[in-house]
Amino acid sequence: MTSENTAADAAADPIRSRRRRGVWPLLRDVLVIIVIAVLVSFLVKTFLVRSFYIPSGSMEQTLQVQDRILVDELTPRFGGYDRGDVVVFRDPGGWLPSQPSPERSVLVEGLDWVLSLVGISAPDSKDHLIKRIVGLPGDHVVCCDALGLVTVNGVPIDESSYLNLADGQSAPETVPYDVVVPDDSLWVLGDNRDASRDSRFNTDQPTRGFVPIGNVVGRAFLVTWPLPRFGLIDFHHDVFAGVPDPTTP
Repeated sequence: MTSENTAADAAADPIRSRRRRGVWPLLRDVLVIIVIAVLVSFLVKTFLVRSFYIPSGSMEQTLQVQDRILVDELTPRFGGYDRGDVVVFRDPGGWLPSQPSPERSVLVEGLDWVLSLVGISAPDSKDHLIKRIVGLPGDHVVCCDALGLVTVNGVPIDESSYLNLADGQSAPETVPYDVVVPDDSLWVLGDNRDASRDSRFNTDQPTRGFVPIGNVVGRAFLVTWPLPRFGLIDFHHDVFAGVPDPTTP
């Protein structure tokens, strides 16, 4: 071996060494970025915004089956809820039928867990329900007046702007009820009223059809998928504008 080759190898060794050392800091930085991104996504999902998909047609036409939505968890904690808000909540007990969980591989379960951690997947959507608030704590909600309209605190509300009614149908099928919403609870109904197992049909369950506010995840506010349906969810607060506050007994 010539002295020129020896000198060249000696000069190349530090370069190779620096290159090898340069890979590890890069991998470390990428790993740190990934960990931070997952942590931020987890915190956002836990305290700010969650993703869900719509498993049924009970809120048509406002929401379609398989729509992806975002739910605001933060704002209602400070401002409360209003009549007309569309809310996602955990089953208060007995609202959803028992469904066996399909068998999935460990790999699929793990991937779904990671995606749910960052808010991309929503595996627990089928364990939740989504409805529109019609009665707040203290409200007297009755179905129905002579025209088939729901009354809240004695005032009929015209829900035609969001109800899914068949051609020629002026009001949903009448399901009589006369309730006063307890403290810390809500009375909720689906927009597809004739195909929604909502508060009306759960009066024989432990919470008597009312949804404890503690079960509410948050207020749905945005459809994110499919893209042609991307947009804000209308709460139709104007429908309830003339409803007075409940009378204190």
